Amino acid sequence: MMNKSNESLSLWKRSELVILILYALSFYAIVIRRSLQLSQDNSWRLRGLQPGWISDWSNDVSDGQWRNFRGNLPVLTFVFGIFILIANTLRAKYCLKGKGMSVVWLLISLSYLSYLHEACVLFVVSIAFINFLLIKRLFKTKYFLFVLWMINIFWLLCNRIYEGYLFSNIWQRLAFLDSYRGSFRWHICFNFVILRMISFGYDYYWAHQKSRFDQKKHIQQCSICSSGKICFHLLQERSVQIHEYSFSMYLCYLTYAPLYIAGPIISFNAFASQLDMPQKNNSLCAVAWYGARWVLCLVLMELMTHLFHYNAFAISDSWQQLTPFEVFIIGYGVLNFMWLKFLLIWRYFRFWSLIGGIETPENMPKCINNCYNLESFWKNWHASFNKWLVRYMYIPLGGSQRKLLNVWVVFTFVAIWHDLEWKLLSWAWLTCLFFIPELLVKSAVTAFKAKNVFGEFILREFSAVSGAITITCLMVANLVGYVIGPSGLNWLISRFLQKEGLPILGGMFTTFYVGTKLMLHIREAEQRRK
Repeated sequence: MMNKSNESLSLWKRSELVILILYALSFYAIVIRRSLQLSQDNSWRLRGLQPGWISDWSNDVSDGQWRNFRGNLPVLTFVFGIFILIANTLRAKYCLKGKGMSVVWLLISLSYLSYLHEACVLFVVSIAFINFLLIKRLFKTKYFLFVLWMINIFWLLCNRIYEGYLFSNIWQRLAFLDSYRGSFRWHICFNFVILRMISFGYDYYWAHQKSRFDQKKHIQQCSICSSGKICFHLLQERSVQIHEYSFSMYLCYLTYAPLYIAGPIISFNAFASQLDMPQKNNSLCAVAWYGARWVLCLVLMELMTHLFHYNAFAISDSWQQLTPFEVFIIGYGVLNFMWLKFLLIWRYFRFWSLIGGIETPENMPKCINNCYNLESFWKNWHASFNKWLVRYMYIPLGGSQRKLLNVWVVFTFVAIWHDLEWKLLSWAWLTCLFFIPELLVKSAVTAFKAKNVFGEFILREFSAVSGAITITCLMVANLVGYVIGPSGLNWLISRFLQKEGLPILGGMFTTFYVGTKLMLHIREAEQRRK
């Protein structure tokens, strides 16, 4: 009887999968067709479009971050190629280890920063030096970690409020240096430096404490470490020798050229370990294939920005005249554009870091369309930042024991770290609100044990419905944070709760339900392969 029930369930799942795939293909066909029509019909009134290189299509370069990265790509590639060639040649010729390589990369990185920020590199080095002195002097005190956070949040806020400071405000005789501020605002990049300064402080503090990390047990249980390689978790948790917490290594870590502008973020322990002994987890062929895949993603991005002008709609007022269905398409398109943009930026710098011997976490390990809950989404969107937050904020605050409280602290910090804007704080607090029902649903699902085929069916349906709700909430939070702002939230709600918007809301929910079902099938297939 049980075998027949399992066979029936298996047959139903296969039939369901076919229906789900057909629905998904139909959905994307409609979205692509309508997106093309919207972009063609409205291109004359959208800001940020330039003549493209594909046929006579306009190219959407309205996003400043993407426009700057894309425009500087040839120069960046040439410069990083020279940097890596110099560093790797010196390492091979003189058999340099951690200390020697820290000096090499420090000289290379400071020359790079001097080009980016010119005289403002003095602010970077000065703040870094003050922070280093405070860490070395205060690490034995009772309130060291609290002081570390307060000092770095102080730098974060002051840098933004005073827009990077003026030399003339510090000393009038230095006013002439205000004419040499460089091509890249130093206080924007410094947000990443602040994360590294906090990481150094924590790792140095923990190096003087009794370690709770069982290295032998980890190596036995980890598939990577047991095979003779070293996983990133081991690099991060294993403290380096005390003498390696030197100022040259510290400053090299803060300014390491391939990761300076955008990351990915890496702990001091992991960085210092790999500077001493370069990563061997990724072979030359694997790194080359990683670069080739990046090129394919770049081609995809070029096609996307030429065919679909999602971001140009988002930054203009044109989207307010659109129908609810068109608003949904633009919102969905903007999220996919943002995902692909950040994937390209982060993977580009990670590629050069890998060639230089430093492995960092992958920031976008999963596609944005393959996440159906908030926890999974944030583990796979800017994943290195997520790992940093878990290690240096979430766990020290109490971890899962105070999860509902900790998410508010963590996401508020994330919003402030990005920028001092109300719409980012609104995004953070909306995300925290949406976390509450998800945690309650997860608790209910964990408590519920499927005793038969019907119970398993109910559990899958419940997971699919909750996934659809979560994706809807995630879209709303990101639209408020990055497109319409908190003032547009009332407009968005009223637009979809009107007579014209309700069918679209129902269709949107059905689409997310189908998408979640497909993701559940993918998870099951992944489990079968293990």
